[in-house]
Formats: sequence, C-alpha cells, structure tokens
Amino acid sequence: MNISMFLQMAAETFPERIAVSNPDGHYSYGQLYDAAQAAAGLMRESACRYVVVLDTSSAALPIALMGAAMAGLPYVPLNYRLTEPELQALMDRVKPALLIGSPDLLEKLGNQSDTRVLTREAFLAQTLESDDRSDEVAEDPDAVAVQLFTSGTTGAPKAAILRHENLVSYILGTVEFMSAEEEEATLVSVPPYHIAGISALMSSIYACRRIVQLPNFEAEAWLETCHREGVTNAFVVPTMLSRIIAHLDHHPGAMPPPSIRAIAYGGGKMPMPVVESALTHFPGVNFTNAYGLTETSSTIALLDPEDHRIAFASDDPVIRHRLASVGKALPSVEIEVRDDAGNVLGPNEHGEIYVRGPQVSGEYLERRAIGDDGWFPTRDAGYIDEHGYIHLGGRADDIIVRGGENISPSEIEDVLLDHPAIMDIAAVGIPSEEWGEAVGAVVVLKEGATADVGELQAMVRKALRSSRVPERILFVDELPYNETGKLLRRLVKRYFD
Repeated sequence: MNISMFLQMAAETFPERIAVSNPDGHYSYGQLYDAAQAAAGLMRESACRYVVVLDTSSAALPIALMGAAMAGLPYVPLNYRLTEPELQALMDRVKPALLIGSPDLLEKLGNQSDTRVLTREAFLAQTLESDDRSDEVAEDPDAVAVQLFTSGTTGAPKAAILRHENLVSYILGTVEFMSAEEEEATLVSVPPYHIAGISALMSSIYACRRIVQLPNFEAEAWLETCHREGVTNAFVVPTMLSRIIAHLDHHPGAMPPPSIRAIAYGGGKMPMPVVESALTHFPGVNFTNAYGLTETSSTIALLDPEDHRIAFASDDPVIRHRLASVGKALPSVEIEVRDDAGNVLGPNEHGEIYVRGPQVSGEYLERRAIGDDGWFPTRDAGYIDEHGYIHLGGRADDIIVRGGENISPSEIEDVLLDHPAIMDIAAVGIPSEEWGEAVGAVVVLKEGATADVGELQAMVRKALRSSRVPERILFVDELPYNETGKLLRRLVKRYFD
C-alpha cells in the first residue's frame, strides 16, 4: 500500500470536507487529492530523484508529500532553521531534485545545479489549478516514502529512511479510518521536517479531520488559533506546552480554548510539574504522551488519557510517578531493555531501549541499524517498571560515568522534580579529577520560588546515595531545548565551563 491511498480514501469519502486551513485559505479533500495528482505528474516530468521542501507549514506540504508518494519519489523536508552552508550540504546529497519552498527560505540556497526550483506559490498554482491529472500511483510498498535528516548533533546528519510499508503499518495500527466528525480540527504547530509533523498530516488525513496549520509557534498565537478555528485536537512538544501554560498563568485575560478535547505531546521528556500544571489548566481535556522516533515512523508507546487521570488523582507515589513515564508499548510493537552486553533486563533495571515491529525502519541511507532479528537500538536509556510503563532516562550517550559507576541523569532529575520549588532540571556529567566525571545539575525554579543548594543535595542523598549527589548545582531561567522539545545536554554542560 502507498501512503497516498490515505488521501484518495478521504477524498472519495468526503470530497467537500475541508482538509487544510491556514492563513492562506481553506482546501477540501477533493481539492487536495486533485492537486496531489497534478503534483505527481509535475514531479515525473521534472526527472527528479527527490522532492525537497524548504518551507514552514502550508498547503504545499501535504500536496508535495502525497504527490511524491504517487510518483514513487522520496519526500525530503529540510530544516529551514539550519545555516546556509548546512542547507547546501544537505542539498548536495539529494540531487537531482525538485525543490519547493517559500521565497525567503529559497534565498538561503541561491542557484542550484541539477535542481528545478519552485516557490510555494508557483507550486500551489500549478497543482491546484491544473486539469492535467493522472491516477497512476507507484505500487512498491518497499519504496522510500520519506527521507528525514537527523539533527546531526554529533557529526554529519544521517538520512533516516522510512518506507511506505513502515508508515502504512503505523497509521493502520493507530488510526481508525474516517473516525473524525466534520467539526473536528487538529492544530499542527510542530515543524514540518520532524516526524511528528509528517505523522500528524497522515493520521489526520486518514481520520478525515481538518488540519489547521500554524506556521510559527507562539503561545498566544496557538491559543488564538484554537479559539478562532474551533480546534479540538492538538500535538505539542514539551517546550510548547510549557509556554502555553506560562502564558495562561501570566495573562489573566487568556483562557483555555473551550473547543479543545485532546492534546497529545511528545518529542522530548516532559517535566512532571508541566504535566500536572497542564492537567490543572485543561481539566476536561484528554492528554496523551506519545513516545517515538524518526526511525520508528513516529509513536511506539502511549501514556493514554485514562493513565493520566488515574495517576493525577492518586496519592500513591508509584502511581503518581506514571505521569513522568511515556506509557506502554503499542500492541503492534515489542519493546525491551538491554544492558551493554545485550542481555534483556527485568523490571526497573536501567539499560538501553530496543524496539521491534513492522513500523520500525531502523534504516539510514548510509547504513542499516536494525538487527537481523528486527530489533532496533533506540539509543534511549530507561527502564520498564513491573506494570509495563516505560520510563526514559535520556540518551544512552548521556549516561554519567562516575568512578566506573553508570548513573542515569533521570535518577537525579526524578528525585529533584519532587521538590515544590523546581519547574525543570537537567543532570549532566561534569569533569572531575577524582572520579573522571561527577554529577552537575542545572535547575529552573518556579516563578517566585527559592531553593537552597545544600537542601537539594541532601534530598538526592536521602533518596539515592552519595555517588548521585550533584557536586555542583546552578540556577538558570530556562534550559536549552531545540524546536522539537529535545533537551540539548551538550549546551547544559557548557554552563559548567
């Protein structure tokens, strides 16, 4: 099955239903499907090997995604926040290409060899207004549907490969066809070059839900858009939710949108106080924590709305702590935790998370990372408790090695997040002449709150042991996160230079 079938099914079922709303206008499912067919023809004629998009959220994204799928070409959205040299280096890896983007972003690349360049406006005009359509669809489920470049924090970005069969497996396993009522609308504010942005498009199309696009996230704009468009569903990353809550707290006139029914979040570890505050501000809303990776075609585990409600209402610290977890594995995937030697660990034992299932690609253009047995090492550290809830401890590379002892940053972070004055925290390894590495902690306090370094160190010593006690604790206004909500620990370490 080709992912473009999602759009075809939606268009045949509800051709007049609005599919996309953004500042430029509204487009029905019928219009979107016709435009994608025209786009596929345009792409074939261009003789390109890649369809590259350099744009914020717009109607060009779903048209290009589905058009590329019909034409049997990889869809490659680029991170428009990269520098000109970084973007050029990526472009050199995806030629010959058809490049689509907003004029201001295309200026960052200048003239390109082996590339046909279309502005967003030209692409939309040529596809939405075209009568030249074909129902021809590439039929190879093993073909590459999406190629996403990783963030490249430790070297040149890798090109993660997602095939049609991976993405189709994810959608069919998590979304019910035409399950959305006509009045339902989902707000997409995550970057279009992130797997969450792509999965949000596909899942909303398959559910036949209206997609409201917010090109640039700001808390005030997010809330205003929800009110204006009657948004019922939304996906946010942790930093977005934190800023929405802060805006509600500091602007008495700001109100939660009454239409909102469900908020999903993911993309990074969510501080427990933020979840608790969100549940307080949005008492009738269904919250879902979705954990996944680019290489797994998005979500592989969920902390569902009922889990949120039970944990939030509980006085049992074990049950309450589930709010800090990412929930349980989807029925379609297997998840286990292994040690450095590859041995499968038991409940509450810390190690590296592995996943297996049909939606898991585990593949890069440069190499195959998935094992012959289908298991993919996520490089995420964590553990699974005795009830099957998955708790993340950061990246496996973030483990602090103190005197030969491995320490997960989450051990310290989870303890200190119970302190009433702490909003957010990051624990990292810092140089130590005696131990090689010691624990450093950077703390964000709630507005108007105070905390004493000695008190926090004593708190860790009592809950864990002396080797876990932060040698240094610094206080900052906010922690460095990227636009998809991932904590940038390499920048946190610089606070201790």
